[in-house]
Amino acid sequence: MKKQRESQCTQKTISLLSPLGEIQVSGCENGVHTIQILMDVAPAERSSDGDEASSLCCVVNDSPAETSPELQRGVEWLQAYFGEPHTVGSLPLPAFHHPALQGDAFTSRVLQILLKDVKFGETVSYKRLAEMAGNPRAVRAVGGAMRRNPVPLLIPCHRVICSSGQSGSYMGGQANQVKQWLLTHERLRGEG
Repeated sequence: MKKQRESQCTQKTISLLSPLGEIQVSGCENGVHTIQILMDVAPAERSSDGDEASSLCCVVNDSPAETSPELQRGVEWLQAYFGEPHTVGSLPLPAFHHPALQGDAFTSRVLQILLKDVKFGETVSYKRLAEMAGNPRAVRAVGGAMRRNPVPLLIPCHRVICSSGQSGSYMGGQANQVKQWLLTHERLRGEG
């Protein structure tokens, strides 16, 4: 009976306008389900208007009348990530409510290790993350786990790079410029 109740949770979606374009955060009373980055232009083109301060804000564009505290916590974290990135380390993360983040499957384990051990402004190689997850030969499986990450930004799959130092693919290769922007944003704006 409990499983049936969990699968029937009522999701709400909040839309944010960010330097990356529109971001949709979906969740229920139990936690955040997904984050989708809906890019309309490359981040470099978006911020080329010269007003860097306003281009780094993240504002609510559309929100349901009622949201859960967990969904609101996710939105506040994202707003801080773009506007005051040096503060995100002290902010609580929302609970997550997505099957890929439950249990002890390899994907869940890799994403939890990434969340816990790779801090703001740091990077880790796919190979090192596989080692940290207890299976040094699972480099491709780590890449698969990054592709299945339902909550990018909150679980920072953009911080996973190739052993060569190259940034590697992001969002199936469709958003490599976004990954580079995020890494640069963290490196340049993370000190406060």
